[in-house]
Amino acid sequence: MEKILYRSTNRSSKEVEFKEAVLKGQAPDYGLYMPTFIPEIKRDEIDSFSLKEYYEIAFSVLIKFLKNEIPEDILMGIVKKAYNFPVPLQKIKEGLYILYLDRGPTASFKDFAARFMAGIMDYFAKKEEINLTVLVATSGDTGGAIANAFYEKENVKVVILFPKDEITDIQRKQMTTLNKNIIPIGVKGKFDDCQNLVKRAFNDPELKNLNLTSANSINISRLLPQSVYYFYAFSRLNNENISFSVPSGNFGNLMGGVIAKKMGLPIEKFIVAVNENDEFPKFLETGDYLPIIPSKRCNSNAMNVGHPSNLARLIDLYGGWLYDERDEKGRVIKYGVLKIKPEMEKLKKDFISFSIRDEEVCGIIKKYYEEYKVLLDPHGAVGIGAYEKSGIKNQVISIETAHPGKFQEVIKDVVGFEPEIPETLKEIINKEEKYFEIENKYEEFKEFLKGIK
Repeated sequence: MEKILYRSTNRSSKEVEFKEAVLKGQAPDYGLYMPTFIPEIKRDEIDSFSLKEYYEIAFSVLIKFLKNEIPEDILMGIVKKAYNFPVPLQKIKEGLYILYLDRGPTASFKDFAARFMAGIMDYFAKKEEINLTVLVATSGDTGGAIANAFYEKENVKVVILFPKDEITDIQRKQMTTLNKNIIPIGVKGKFDDCQNLVKRAFNDPELKNLNLTSANSINISRLLPQSVYYFYAFSRLNNENISFSVPSGNFGNLMGGVIAKKMGLPIEKFIVAVNENDEFPKFLETGDYLPIIPSKRCNSNAMNVGHPSNLARLIDLYGGWLYDERDEKGRVIKYGVLKIKPEMEKLKKDFISFSIRDEEVCGIIKKYYEEYKVLLDPHGAVGIGAYEKSGIKNQVISIETAHPGKFQEVIKDVVGFEPEIPETLKEIINKEEKYFEIENKYEEFKEFLKGIK
């Protein structure tokens, strides 16, 4: 089998092996790593997944990328430990199903990527006998999932940047009550600001000694495992003409599905569900990409992303080239330069996209609770709203990305009661918090990183 290497979407960095792509996180030219080719899974193997547990499907999918990179017994151990919670698929009405990805330890779909990534990075750090500093920017749920997954890993420190005023109390406490090797920072700015600080730090030669890597979905080891739940959902339904409605912020969730489709999963269409940060549906409509800087603040806060990092990967897969123009110090001069347009007709064939406003989100939560006794979180409601606007009548699986108990204020305002908090989160409610605050200034962030012990 030909070896899979990883290339940069910005096209000026050398191809690297999986381990280097994982440990670097981001390519030196600020691009995102993509496999040089995507391996195929034959239909008969896909059909066999109906008899397998989730972790077994994860092994079967991921080994296609990681053969000769990680010993098979190590990989099996990582996925078996990572995926020890249920993944329900519920029929809501004729033609509509919900895939619940909120049953992990932090009640968010980010657990699927974070727990796998923590196992992979821990393996590489010990093998190479190095200490890693993981940087992650979060718009809500990523930070808690990464903090939980990497907590007390001996060879890894985790620095998490979050927009100080744009996440819920529970989301913040998932990061700020752990301490030890978890270092949360509240940034006075937006998620996109946090993301830009992280990207600049990776290519700063003065921080080279910290062995920086990323835990955002810009890291390929976080992206690949997100393809697995698409295979799993298909295996439980096992019908043709299945489409997915995917709540999308930084587009890692969507890219997982796109990789699954490229591997051979027969996905009819992706419904790309976004909140009021509607740069992608407008791009599909006009062919012009106009990022929203600063991003708009919505009640589906984890999707408050006006310039998704993973869009560069999506456009790359469809023959285009999207990048941020930077000066010699790595500062962004212009966001979202579309140097080569992707094949728009192919994009329009595979994707449709809808923006769901906050008031629509509240109406959907209310409707689905009253009609189907299904309590949606705001992000899941965006997915359902986009499904309804799509008009697709065949089988649609809408992804529920987070537990409604993490969004008590929004839910209570709509249905009149506070949703129950998941057991895994109750213990953090009254714990003491500890986190740092910084301005949205790179030099301040850089000095903070230099001072980490």
